Amino acid sequence: MTTFGESHGPAIGCVLDGVPAGLVIDEAFIQAQMDRRRPGQNAYATARKEPDRVEILSGVFEGRATGTPIAMVIYNTNQKSKDYGNVKDLFRPGHADFTYWQKYGIRDYRGGGRSSARETAARVAAGAVAKLMLGELGIEVRSGIFKIGEIEGQSFDFDHALQSEIFALDPAVEAAQKEAVLQAKEAHDSIGGAALVRVTGLPAGLGEPIYYKLDAVLADAMMGINAVKGVEIGEGVRSAEMLGSENDDEMTKEGFKTHHHGGTLGGISSGDTLEVKVYFKPTPSIFKPLKTLDIHGEEVTCELKGRHDPCVAVRGSVVAEAMAALVVADMVLLNMGRKMDDVARYYEKRS
Repeated sequence: MTTFGESHGPAIGCVLDGVPAGLVIDEAFIQAQMDRRRPGQNAYATARKEPDRVEILSGVFEGRATGTPIAMVIYNTNQKSKDYGNVKDLFRPGHADFTYWQKYGIRDYRGGGRSSARETAARVAAGAVAKLMLGELGIEVRSGIFKIGEIEGQSFDFDHALQSEIFALDPAVEAAQKEAVLQAKEAHDSIGGAALVRVTGLPAGLGEPIYYKLDAVLADAMMGINAVKGVEIGEGVRSAEMLGSENDDEMTKEGFKTHHHGGTLGGISSGDTLEVKVYFKPTPSIFKPLKTLDIHGEEVTCELKGRHDPCVAVRGSVVAEAMAALVVADMVLLNMGRKMDDVARYYEKRS
């Protein structure tokens, strides 16, 4: 997947390579995935209203993938670039403004340009195509929010998350999590959160040893999402507090007795449920005066305008789900030629 476009440009989009020819491309499904991430739907997201309608430009003919690159575009329709006029010469704290300026000597100050979370809409479109492929193989990728601030859920109901305004996994703490988001918003602040991505139906054997491990590529994909500051597989950081006798998952003929490994061993899928926790920092765009520097090196005060998510993790969970689908789809295709028997069987059928 390659994405293109900026937050306040004409459009954003992606080009997706390697999609198997003949895959049924359900455009209604792709749009439904986009609608989950779409901004402006409730009080827990940015007020920027974008329809996020996906237009497929290439790679699909009569409802099926042709095997050539699939290009998709999403037009921006609700930019308010004037909201950023007062910050065009300064670096917003917590944003990529300073680093982009240091790297390139030029930057699009309107909503962050390329570094804006708006870019992630294209990832969801690409991830939806990957989910269509995985669905035909019985592999399901789901996500939800398990933590907002310090309020952490203890149960994970992915069906409930689909109906929740904040994609909450635990109904018991959903109200408290919603209140935490609204309190931060009313205080002109923001709050962090964490998503859980779960993949079921995954066969054992996916992932390449050492240099292209399943868990390593998943971590890379998640850390590439704006505002993500941490990723855990299985027990994650908690495993550093455990004994080997506690962390090892014993095996029986029925399968693993416990699930500390989170679905990967040696960077290769174990055939058990894959679980990835993704941690998002608070949205850096807040409506409190903050000290910063301008492009001339002078100390100034940053006072933001505009429309921003009070908790970027909420819509970010949908993006994390899409990225997981893309990684798993890639691993499925990579694994097809791992055994000589499989290669021979494929070409025997063709001959």
